[in-house]
Amino acid sequence: MTSRLTDRIDQGQGKTKADIVLKGGRLYDLVSGELREGDIAICGETVVGTLERYEGVEEIDISGRIVVPGFIDTHLHIESSLVTPHEFDRCVLPRGITTAICDPHEIANVLGVPGIRFFLDSAERTIMDVRVQLSSCVPATHLETAGAELKIEDLLPFRDHPKVIGLAEFMNFPGLLAKDPICIAKLEAFQGGHIDGHAPLVRGYALNGYLSAGIRTDHETTTAEEALEKLSKGMHILVREGSVSRDLDALIPIMTERNSPFLALCTDDRNPLDIAEHGHLDYMIRHAIAQGADPLAVYRAASISGARAFGLRDRGLVAPGWRADLVVLDSLEGCNAQMVFSAGRLVTDELFATREDVAPVGLESVRAPRVEPATFAVRKNNPETAVIGILPGKIITEKRMLTLDVSEGEKHADIDRDILKVTVIERHGKNGNISTGFVQGFGLKHGAIASTVGHDSHNLCVIGADEVSMATAANRMAEIGGGFVVAEDETVIAEIALPVAGLMSLEPYEKVRELLIPLRKAARDLGGTLEEPFLQLAFLPLPVIPHLKISDRGMVDVDAFEIIEA
Repeated sequence: MTSRLTDRIDQGQGKTKADIVLKGGRLYDLVSGELREGDIAICGETVVGTLERYEGVEEIDISGRIVVPGFIDTHLHIESSLVTPHEFDRCVLPRGITTAICDPHEIANVLGVPGIRFFLDSAERTIMDVRVQLSSCVPATHLETAGAELKIEDLLPFRDHPKVIGLAEFMNFPGLLAKDPICIAKLEAFQGGHIDGHAPLVRGYALNGYLSAGIRTDHETTTAEEALEKLSKGMHILVREGSVSRDLDALIPIMTERNSPFLALCTDDRNPLDIAEHGHLDYMIRHAIAQGADPLAVYRAASISGARAFGLRDRGLVAPGWRADLVVLDSLEGCNAQMVFSAGRLVTDELFATREDVAPVGLESVRAPRVEPATFAVRKNNPETAVIGILPGKIITEKRMLTLDVSEGEKHADIDRDILKVTVIERHGKNGNISTGFVQGFGLKHGAIASTVGHDSHNLCVIGADEVSMATAANRMAEIGGGFVVAEDETVIAEIALPVAGLMSLEPYEKVRELLIPLRKAARDLGGTLEEPFLQLAFLPLPVIPHLKISDRGMVDVDAFEIIEA
């Protein structure tokens, strides 16, 4: 019996019929930037022929269309899509995203090792190639309470798993620069392998020290100036466009043919409604080209450059001997997938039906204490207050020193100035911590919104214009197993249950997408002004992103890396 290797050799030479031949289309050559005519022959999982004429056991006419390599999302948290890996697979693969490099640190912060194992088990069964980075910072810092802790001893058993690429985004850059022993132990264990970066606003000497630890990538770059410094110091920039963190427009000036070998694309956090309304990586490609970016640079960043950055040497080009991850497009500018091949398999509903299911985990992970309206009182006498300032489209926040009304020893919100209360409630059953501060920029005039998606420790976070609504929203969480809630007074007016670790739905992505529409409307009806209030809310408890955040332990001055008074 002939082997697949000898079959590939014969089919590539045209001596025997190829398994599949795509005929009549044009190939976008990512080396030259030219559109080239010729058939594309596939044997099993591999492209075996281009630019020649072939016969196939199966022949598919793609006349008038363009073939490009499958797209690679180089950094994302599947949990932020609000659906399980299987549903994420079904949601984005038909758009041409054939490889997703994920960091499951959301579920890892809730469940620890069982969360990582759930993702690895899922990755072995999805049609798209899901690769996993081992979560490096669980918890992200000592300034918050996570549901689990991952030490280097917990990560090492997974290091050689076939789906594992390396160590995930190293967010604790202050700990790295201070040579914290726990940080150093993790970094030393992955020297010589891939270590993903996370370096918002890290520049100059600090950046040099950070990169000297063996880190090579960054998805937290928000300006062209910052990107150029990082590029010049050997860093691979992962251009990000998520549902909240939208850096694409700011970084389009660096998306040139010269820089393209050191650029890749990522979404980080993107929900099903944004994917349905705008797209995923396909949206990034369309938008970048429409804004004047070089198409060759953009398509390289979407495929071959990302593959090389993460050591995926078998993909990223449509060429003989390369993995047959292919996207058949209407046009380079339109980037609308007409047909997708994953490892040589045409993506269809029937193909998704062949996957084995993976049992959900963390179905009872919300153990937050019940609260009353009085829980949210801020009993302080100092009028001058550090207020979290929202920057729409950014997860970076400002530290705004504002004067608030104080009466009878209690500090109050100021709806007229859009200053609301924000509370984080420890929900893992560890200590019952509750902290309350103030935030400006959500626009709510009444009511409250709450979420158990709160990066990275995923405690329960609630903001509101009044304490009764905040209590109603927070208490509903334990009843639905986590998720998103909008409440007004004692009434819940919209919700989405996310019972898988309080992060993901058990429903199909189409259903989650449908539920997000009334949820957004309910937040707007309360006066909300943010396009994506729930994901914006999710980043308020993230104490590794400048400048002011809040955790279950209190208000966090990220620049000083310490708890401050509310």
